[in-house]
Amino acid sequence: MAANTATMGNLPSGIGICTTIPDILYLPELVFGGLVWILVAATLVVPHNPQAWVMFVSIFCFTVTLIWLVVFAFGVHHNKRRWATADFAYHGIAAFLYLSAAVSLAKVTMDKDDGSNSLNYKLDIAAVVFSYMATLLYFVHTILSAIRWKSF
Repeated sequence: MAANTATMGNLPSGIGICTTIPDILYLPELVFGGLVWILVAATLVVPHNPQAWVMFVSIFCFTVTLIWLVVFAFGVHHNKRRWATADFAYHGIAAFLYLSAAVSLAKVTMDKDDGSNSLNYKLDIAAVVFSYMATLLYFVHTILSAIRWKSF
């Protein structure tokens, strides 16, 4: 096996994060999370609208995932078992947060449909789709991280 790749029982460092499962999911998580952040920020916010929760979740998960990616890329993780546990816990929490944000955003978007097919409505629909995609990515990452955690 090459020096920069890892099996499910190891935590990668350096370029190995781009070649191992579940760590290859960091980049799509950042992309979809960033898209949710951008799309929700671009829409009209009604005062009783829960989009503030969606913004918090997308910014929080984007920031922590980016930090997590940097930690793994620079090989700061020394106690492999603890980092594997923290990776599993973080992605489980992120999946739950994104699911709650996606459901609330979908509810608001459905309630906002007035048949006009406006740009804000289309942006909200795109944000809902991308938030569910981010939820799916974080959920899959949680499952794969749990498998890796159990292999230690």
